Amino acid sequence: MKPLKYSAIAIVLISTLAACGGSGSDDTTPPIDESKFEFAATEMITNLTDDVIVSGYAALAMKGEALLLATQTLVNTPTQANLLAAQEAWKAARQPWEQGESHIFGPVDSLGIDPHLDSWPLNTTDLKTVLANNAGFDAETIKGWNDDVQGFHTMEYLLFGDGVADNEKAIADLTTAESEYLMGLAEVFRDYTKVLDDAWQVSHDGQSGKAYGELVKKPGSDGNTFYSSQVGVIQELVNGMIGIVDEVGNGKIADPFGVSLETADTSKVESQYSWNSLTDFSDNIVGVRNVYQGELTGASDKQGIIDFVKAADATLAARVGSEIDDAIIKIQAISGTNNMPFRQAILDVEGRVRVQTAIDALSKLQASLESDILPLLNDWKV
Repeated sequence: MKPLKYSAIAIVLISTLAACGGSGSDDTTPPIDESKFEFAATEMITNLTDDVIVSGYAALAMKGEALLLATQTLVNTPTQANLLAAQEAWKAARQPWEQGESHIFGPVDSLGIDPHLDSWPLNTTDLKTVLANNAGFDAETIKGWNDDVQGFHTMEYLLFGDGVADNEKAIADLTTAESEYLMGLAEVFRDYTKVLDDAWQVSHDGQSGKAYGELVKKPGSDGNTFYSSQVGVIQELVNGMIGIVDEVGNGKIADPFGVSLETADTSKVESQYSWNSLTDFSDNIVGVRNVYQGELTGASDKQGIIDFVKAADATLAARVGSEIDDAIIKIQAISGTNNMPFRQAILDVEGRVRVQTAIDALSKLQASLESDILPLLNDWKV
């Protein structure tokens, strides 16, 4: 092919058109911003809503029903075996609740269910007054009392004892008033877990509003005043993860741990009566892993926050996954080789070393979530 030759006039004309954009300059494609990454979030948000959050609250409601049945059996037939069964039912209900603290937003907050179920510390002075001056303990009356004499930790105290020497209460030490109050508390607990489950699956306000799960899955839809975009949903999920990692590391563990052996305070240890503290803390971070991986532990692999992160930075996605696992391992390791409860570990020299190791792992994870993952929302090409 012969090379094209242009006249001097043609060359001037071509140069002029190039300079002004030509007759089609309004259709010029803007430059691509290669700093942004692409990710289709609908599947991830739907999965996290249905298979992690809603499934978790449904499990909590089922465990609440089982706890009520166990306490009714205990009251009707007060044996050591039935007391042990009620203790196990309490622990079983504790698991989905603690894992669910990784996404403690929506109805659990707006309906005030969190303090109804999990107020801490327990007001043992008022509890003793309640036990001494009341009988029957119907559920509706209990709901009108302060949150610090109902919920998980009141039931824990009645089921396990004070937790100082051990967590093995004898049936002979369970008074009639305690067992009756326990059954009333379990009924209240069952009611609140059912309300929470319904809020996500039926109506977020218990009236005419849409199910909260549908609002999360359909941001920007008609009448959705909670989420205007998928960005807001993912931000809510990531902030939920950050919030519980911060609470476990800088609150639940660090507060009773103190700055020295002399300042350690066992009265600040949550779930100290049952010696279930380390399981609680571990389950909190398992809940973070559930949201990150997009599945309840042992469930089929589906999309989670890790897929969003992987779309931007696969190395970062793998690193944070490892940090989550490491934090769980470090929390579980606090018990040492002799299965030491957390309330004892903070008073033990070697135990305190293990506690500090867990705090450091949680701090590392929190920094990654805050500094590396949350800012990805600004780089996402929505």
